[in-house]
Amino acid sequence: MAEIRIAFDAMGGDYAPAEIVKGAVEAANNNPDVKMILVGDQDAIKNELTGLTYNKDQVTIKHASEVITCEEAPVAAVRSKKDSSLVVAAKMLKTGEADAMISAGSTGAVLVGGQLMAGKIRGIKRAPLATMFPNVKGASLLLDCGANVDARPEHLVQFAKMGTIYLEHVVGVKNPKVGLVNIGVEEEKGNALVKETYPLLKETEGINFGGYVEARDVFDGEFDIILAEAFVGNVILKEAEGLANTIVKLLKQGLMSNLRSKMGAALAMPAIKETLKVFDASEYGGAPLLGLNGLVVKMHGNSTAKEVQAAVRQCINFKEQGINDKIREQFKK
Repeated sequence: MAEIRIAFDAMGGDYAPAEIVKGAVEAANNNPDVKMILVGDQDAIKNELTGLTYNKDQVTIKHASEVITCEEAPVAAVRSKKDSSLVVAAKMLKTGEADAMISAGSTGAVLVGGQLMAGKIRGIKRAPLATMFPNVKGASLLLDCGANVDARPEHLVQFAKMGTIYLEHVVGVKNPKVGLVNIGVEEEKGNALVKETYPLLKETEGINFGGYVEARDVFDGEFDIILAEAFVGNVILKEAEGLANTIVKLLKQGLMSNLRSKMGAALAMPAIKETLKVFDASEYGGAPLLGLNGLVVKMHGNSTAKEVQAAVRQCINFKEQGINDKIREQFKK
């Protein structure tokens, strides 16, 4: 495997820099051909590295004196905090010092910084966030889940093309089936956006378009790609996360309500935990921002070392499969 260089926004996220540093080191120990560049306050990072065993040529620090918080306006923060860990990591994509960037920081700032610094591949009009989304058969790719709330029909068609390439070559799903999110499955239903997008998807070569999918059916596994503009996609994602948390709370309440249920819980708990793993974001890593000249992976703000390692695996697969080259080739046509 060729060497891959990953720049981490080590100061971004609820548990930064501790979990970011820990995850990067563990990933480095499992992947000797990957170089981890921890971007952020060097003293804070060095403190987290103390006591950890790692190859010092493989894990390095690039100092950045500022941090962008989630409370700041993304565009203004990226422009004013040029020495922030997020911006410095993104600049490394632009200069070629890094092949990929991983951040659990402000979503808006990651989107702005990634697109400004790395730039979009020629022919790409918008870069969508794509995340793996649980269903009863495994997982689907949900895109866009947060980047483009004002997408047009031609943007959604491009999202479907890029999602197909990503799912086929990184996840290994052959000829993935695309479903366009709508309020019904009849062709004449929906708002102007989906009704204009539907015929375009039907006519586009290289996309296995299966029609509309209602929000209640995104969990049944019929579709490999769940396609929507970012407002709808993000609502689906957040609703699913909230529902999963609610189900877990209700299960705990019910199972702990009396002695009999507690006895049953002791027997059922291993199976319940295994089933609920499908809702564990750390199993999937982060959401790549597709269509850029470098790879930007956005993790959840509460990401731990386990999710950092999964995100590193995403970067390795993305690079090994030459996803950006495949996207460039697709959009030359």
